[in-house]
Formats: sequence, C-alpha cells, structure tokens
Amino acid sequence: MADTSSPYQESENILQTEIYAKFFHGLSNSTRLRIVELLLAGEKSVSQLVEMIGATQSQVSNQLACLKWCGYVTSRQNGKYVLYRISDDRVSAILRLAKEIVADNAEHIRSCTRM
Repeated sequence: MADTSSPYQESENILQTEIYAKFFHGLSNSTRLRIVELLLAGEKSVSQLVEMIGATQSQVSNQLACLKWCGYVTSRQNGKYVLYRISDDRVSAILRLAKEIVADNAEHIRSCTRM
C-alpha cells in the first residue's frame, strides 16, 4: 500500500512529536521533577522550595520559570511572596502513571546506558 500522507502532514507530525518531547523534557531534570512533586502537596514559595530541596534560590527560580513557561505550574502574589502551585490536575495523573511504569521497569531503567 502506497504512503498517502503529504509532506505537509509529515512535517506537522514531526512538529507535534517535538512538542511532546519538549513537554516531557520539562520533567527530565531532577530538580524540576522534585519541585513538581512538592507542589502536588500544595502551594509553596521559592524560599520554602529552596529549603525543602537544598538548591540555591537562583536554581529553584530558574527551574520554576521553565515549569511555568511549559504550563506545569502557575503562580500568584500573596503579599511580598509569590506562591507556586500545579496548574493542572492532569500533571498529578502523569506523575502517578509514570511512577507505576517505573515501578514495573525500575531495574531496566536504572541500568539503561542509552539515555
């Protein structure tokens, strides 16, 4: 059977795949992932996250900016503090599913040398 997809459709598929990859790349940094996990429990300020993670204020702020830009978190002003929270309940579902998959494949993931 001949391929009936157009070059335009193929480039759209590639673009969509790249966007998905960037979305998941948002969680590929251990600091960003830890921030998301902590925010699943509720709103936190940068200073609270710094204390909980043990990273510098600059590192946490930079990772929050990335997470905010990609739609994982949102923020609101509360007096002199900015509080961050998960922007969409589906983020929790993504992490829950990922943990289930990791639990089933932990040894293979841990020993993988191709990533």
